[in-house]
Amino acid sequence: MSVIAARPRGECRYDLVALGEVMLRLDPGAGRVRTARQFQAWEGGGEYNVARGLRRCFGLRTAVVTALADNQVGRLIEDLVLQGGVDPALITWMPYDGVGRTVRNGLNFTERGFGVRGAVGTSDRGHSAASQLAPDDVDWDHLFGELGVRWLHTGGIFAALSETSARTAEAAMTAARRHGTIVSYDLNYRPSLWQSVGGRERARTVNRRLAGLVDVMIGNEEDFTACLGFPVPDTDVDAGGALDARQFKAMIEAVVQEFTTFAVVATTLRGVRSATVNDWGAVAWGGGRFVEASHRAGLEILDRVGGGDSFASGLIYGLLEHDGDLGLAVEYGAAHGALAMTTPGDTSMASLAEVEALMRGGSARVRR
Repeated sequence: MSVIAARPRGECRYDLVALGEVMLRLDPGAGRVRTARQFQAWEGGGEYNVARGLRRCFGLRTAVVTALADNQVGRLIEDLVLQGGVDPALITWMPYDGVGRTVRNGLNFTERGFGVRGAVGTSDRGHSAASQLAPDDVDWDHLFGELGVRWLHTGGIFAALSETSARTAEAAMTAARRHGTIVSYDLNYRPSLWQSVGGRERARTVNRRLAGLVDVMIGNEEDFTACLGFPVPDTDVDAGGALDARQFKAMIEAVVQEFTTFAVVATTLRGVRSATVNDWGAVAWGGGRFVEASHRAGLEILDRVGGGDSFASGLIYGLLEHDGDLGLAVEYGAAHGALAMTTPGDTSMASLAEVEALMRGGSARVRR
């Protein structure tokens, strides 16, 4: 049963456009940021990662709406975006003042974690170009109406950057719906982004305002509580504090009664045994029913950052390219997210063939 219908591919330039900040991720590898002497550079961002996964793994046409300071770091991020196959034509370039007093590019120092040591992210993104992207900086009617976009993806990370960002997200989402573009939103609650501007209360105000413009809502139990105000059922401590499918279903039944625009609600189900071993699954609601992905116990993880974004891109691929089949879509999402966490960096290095092999129960035996 189809739970959502997208605009025809032939009338749209893009299958998906992401709205969000693209940062430079500086990765100390197996070490710690506090003792690092060298870093590997990647690009990443909660919304952008979805567009990149859809392009590189699933072969869809994607672009990113963002802003960068026009300096060497900004051009490095652009080069990484180009390598990811995402169209950079919608990037707004902001003049750089020489030292970053007024505008700069965001940095994200991220440790992968290992065993009992959890992953740690330290953002350095104040006054970033993306946080200053204003609603009128983009001609939304030209983008969604004349060029054509089947799907818009944005989320709570971008909305948290500034009051301007929240208004920009609202303008984009409103225009997208006006032109028949599906809107997905990943709540992605990050306490560090909200702590200086009102904490959970402010997060709830902003996200509840935007939620009424969403067709496909993505988030975990903390997201739905912090951002939308729904109580969390008692969690199983032995499962790493994560909700099981039954508890999530109880929460979502309350969510969809209030937010009637939601056609699909989806989440990953993660039980954290250690930083490098998780239990992994996913569940989604749509069309009045729940579907659950294959559960993977004891999933070994190299780098967990971006696993949720890769789940989102797999889910969107399944809904776009398989006639809104929610059961198949959640399997694509769960498999893609699992594979993305086996490689370093925020973004997926998986192929569609690998995703579909894992969905069929394929093993990790060597292929020659």
